[in-house]
Amino acid sequence: MKMKKLITGMTVLAMTTILLAACGGSKDKDTKGSTAKSTEVAKKDDKKEDAAPKEKEAGGELKDGTYTLEEKNENNGYRATFTMVVKDGKIAESKYDNINKDGKSKTEDEGYNKKMKEVTKTGPKEFIPELNEAFLAAQSADGVDVVTGATHSTDSFKNYAQQLIQAAQAGKTDKIEIDNGAELKDGEYTLEEKNDSNGYHTVFTMVVKDKKITESKYDNVNKDGKSKKEDAEYNKKMEEVSKNSPEKYIPELNKALVEKQKPSEMDVVTGATHSTHSFQMYAEQLINAAEKGDTAKIEVDNIVFKQK
Repeated sequence: MKMKKLITGMTVLAMTTILLAACGGSKDKDTKGSTAKSTEVAKKDDKKEDAAPKEKEAGGELKDGTYTLEEKNENNGYRATFTMVVKDGKIAESKYDNINKDGKSKTEDEGYNKKMKEVTKTGPKEFIPELNEAFLAAQSADGVDVVTGATHSTDSFKNYAQQLIQAAQAGKTDKIEIDNGAELKDGEYTLEEKNDSNGYHTVFTMVVKDKKITESKYDNVNKDGKSKKEDAEYNKKMEEVSKNSPEKYIPELNKALVEKQKPSEMDVVTGATHSTHSFQMYAEQLINAAEKGDTAKIEVDNIVFKQK
């Protein structure tokens, strides 16, 4: 887990709730005292404001059923399994776990839990149930906050949760098999959100050549295809609050993926925490596609909640 710069300072959180923070595909909180235009584009970032149920504004309905995802290969003796149950259009059960070849859960590995807790102050026994509970409460992958001390596990969970949501929106109950760790197949892999959130949605293209990521073209664009990097007012307002802006952090994220080759190896961009985790979630999904050599565009009918 090499996410080195997770922003948790109360000062930053206080400021972001007053104004905005960066969010490709995020749901921003209203800005008091700002212009009407900036209020529309600068509303929220890194933290979800409260745990109260929210009314959905956009995003395909979930079809009832049981949806499963499973990693094929073990990593340090464990692999992920994930079952999501949808009932009455809602996520009713979330059963994410890491199991060994004997089917034993990592939550039961006392030695692993003890060692991890000594270092990060948490372990699978704590964070795995916490992630499952957070997913049920949020009813979206994007709404799951990072568990302190389990950043990489959170990002992996969110990637798989998002893939299960996409399956449930399509009513596809076939098991999703993740060939984790497989060599990347050369090709161009694309992902695009369907719905705007505060005027923007994510587009993402990843190019693989000679089994390596050679290009990362992630962006947030409006209905006219104009990038958030070009929104001068949004960039100005965000810079005032978080000392960062889309024109800075979007290129930084793209550069980091090509350099590191693994989203889990990327540092969180200071002032753009939520955008970093959203980027990583989608980058992981594109990597999963590249592991299979599946170049079909991934269309994300992203869930957007109404603002209060």
